[in-house]
Amino acid sequence: MKPTAVTNALFGGMTLLIAQGCSTVAPMSPSVIAKPDTVEVPAATPTAPVRPVRVGQASWYGPGFSGKKTASGDRFDEQKFTAAHKTIPLGSRAKVTNLANGKSVEVEINDRGPFVQGRIIDLSQAAAQALGIIDGGIAKVRVDMLPDGGAR
Repeated sequence: MKPTAVTNALFGGMTLLIAQGCSTVAPMSPSVIAKPDTVEVPAATPTAPVRPVRVGQASWYGPGFSGKKTASGDRFDEQKFTAAHKTIPLGSRAKVTNLANGKSVEVEINDRGPFVQGRIIDLSQAAAQALGIIDGGIAKVRVDMLPDGGAR
């Protein structure tokens, strides 16, 4: 039998359908796709329920903000152990650990930020000093919610 335009089109279309059927990839769930340098894992303590944990880059702020109102309404004091976070409720308390040196501090979330892509928390100058990140400006940290960290 001699191939005709109709048989060529039919054969080509079937080949395309078979190829597409074999090459489909199941879409990835959004929960599988993670942002670089940000990981959320559960944390548990003997006295507290599982709470979210964040791992990522921290930065610090202080000079130029002293005395200005924070998102919570407090006046910013760079010598207090406070921090800014985008979603943790204001008034919550968190433990921030510098993963490079193991130092940690407890901070109160009293402001919103950071507003630099890739950063998960902005620390007051005092908190950053205690963590040893003043000179470098940023550090990879772990943020754990504290069980007594209820929002205002």
